[in-house]
Amino acid sequence: MNSFYKTPDDSIKEYVKSILVIEDFKVTNPFTLPLFANGCPTLLFQTKKVLVNKQSSGHFTLFGQTIKPGALTIYEDFTLIAYFLKPHSLVTLFDVAGNELSDTHVDLDLLKSANHNDVEDQLLNFTSADDMIAILNKYISDLIHKKKTDASKIGNAATLIEKNSIGDNLKTVQKDLCVTEKTFQRMFETNVGISPRLYKRIYQFNRAFQQLNSRNFLKLSDIAYENSYADQSHYTRTFKEFTNLTPKQYVEFSTPRT
Repeated sequence: MNSFYKTPDDSIKEYVKSILVIEDFKVTNPFTLPLFANGCPTLLFQTKKVLVNKQSSGHFTLFGQTIKPGALTIYEDFTLIAYFLKPHSLVTLFDVAGNELSDTHVDLDLLKSANHNDVEDQLLNFTSADDMIAILNKYISDLIHKKKTDASKIGNAATLIEKNSIGDNLKTVQKDLCVTEKTFQRMFETNVGISPRLYKRIYQFNRAFQQLNSRNFLKLSDIAYENSYADQSHYTRTFKEFTNLTPKQYVEFSTPRT
């Protein structure tokens, strides 16, 4: 098994944040991948069909914003490739309003605007993750060239929120768009799928989550304060909201047993 993150090529990096690859995973017990809020819609391909939140899903799937914690379960040996998209990519590349896919997903063969043609068949005929990534890169590049919607303003707004997810900058971002607060809210919910305030909370949580995963802390309270939570109780409540676990439970759960 080979698992790694890959930086997207220049040709697609305006719409793709990162790529997760899990290659040649040998399943002895059902493999479960937690689905936690990270602010990114996701294009997912896996060589075996899966259960998403206990419901059957196909090989090639588009996910909207994840808010409630969920899980993806696979019962057979597999390779999985996940393209974590920038928040405006749903409406720009797939002509899908963000709020139509929040906390849900759709198989690409059911989405007319996906233009995926025989891409899924090509992917299933390869065993190398590098070959699959080449096909997926071309697929996204083709979507970029055919895009009908320009959501760059919302994309820029989301980037500004991400860069200062622990500060209070929503008013500044709204003014930069030259719109009213109500219009800003509506634009964000339609294109991204969630409100600007929730998007900001998710990025604050995700920043803290990455620090927790890296084990770059002495005490859990350090993570709370370094990510501008009022106190450790506030951080714990937010963490449980997005994962159904406390930070302590997550650390215990994710620590390899010897």
